[in-house]
Amino acid sequence: MDRDVLEDWLRLRHAPEVGPATLARLLARFSTPGAILAAPGGQLRALGLGDRALAVLDGREVPPGVSADLRWAEGADHHILTLDDPRYPPILREIAAPPGVLYVIGDPDVLADPQLAVVGSRHPTPGGTESARAFAAHLARSGLVITSGLALGIDAAAHQGALDAHGATVAVMATGPDRIYPARHKDLAHRIARGGALVSEFPVGTHARAEHFPQRNRLISGLSAGTLVVEAALGSGSLITARCASEQGREVFAMPGSIHNPVARGCHRLIRQGAKLVETADDVLEELAAILRPVTAAAAPPSPAADDAQVSDEARDPDHERLLEAMGFDPVTVDQMVSRTGLTVEAVSSMLLLMELRGQVASLSGGRYVRHQPEP
Repeated sequence: MDRDVLEDWLRLRHAPEVGPATLARLLARFSTPGAILAAPGGQLRALGLGDRALAVLDGREVPPGVSADLRWAEGADHHILTLDDPRYPPILREIAAPPGVLYVIGDPDVLADPQLAVVGSRHPTPGGTESARAFAAHLARSGLVITSGLALGIDAAAHQGALDAHGATVAVMATGPDRIYPARHKDLAHRIARGGALVSEFPVGTHARAEHFPQRNRLISGLSAGTLVVEAALGSGSLITARCASEQGREVFAMPGSIHNPVARGCHRLIRQGAKLVETADDVLEELAAILRPVTAAAAPPSPAADDAQVSDEARDPDHERLLEAMGFDPVTVDQMVSRTGLTVEAVSSMLLLMELRGQVASLSGGRYVRHQPEP
């Protein structure tokens, strides 16, 4: 892109009072950033702009962020995509008031591929973490790009699952492209950039702020054909992502959980509101097959994890089978399993240790155990 044109876009991005909705009104009236910047002040005021914005648009003030963004874009694999850039993701252009500028680290072409958002609690259960990771791996092998928000918990598990399957994943950030939040995900972010892209609508130097996360969630759903929610409490930000997806005309999927699990209640509410209940990854693929590339509807090849699970199944003895049946699918204590099976405390404890090493069960706080779910 011509540097002067890019500077015009960046001046609009850094102008006070010019968010995506205002930018959409300006573009509807003047068509191009250059025409907006050349417009008489009176016309701009009529569209709701004040003195602070006009000082930037008429050139009296040049925000330092413009030059900072241009310097950042000179880095390897750093890209600034504008609404008129052919690499700007087409599906994002369809939402109301899309961001005028995207900052991308990695491969910008991956943003045009079919994406599924996988989001959920920052404090998931072990079963929720495992489900997010396994579903993401399966769906990535089927051709979908897995998109999430780089947060702790379900987001990280979804990114990791896609990477484990050698698929592509996109992380949408609530900071500028030069900052990673949370900081502990720095290594994960670098892996994502190598196997997909990091994306932000916030300029260089922007720190994480509470008000940025709903904007990030709108971008996550806007890039995706559908949003899958895996474990979400009633106050979870993941429900904002689901609401945005619904408002954008995209599919919403929710994974049910135990009625005793507080981080399943948000998913149950979504299902009551019309979200598609998801029990297997194929539930997602079947729903999206008509609007995604044919590869996404193809059956995924068997995974090593599925093969390992089959080996574990064959290795179970009758007591292990009885213990798994007695556990059900909700967290239980050793005493509850003893009561249900008639086995001794020593026998149950010994079997649980072996089953945990095999990956068949996971230990929780309070001396409870939960059964792992099979590969989707």
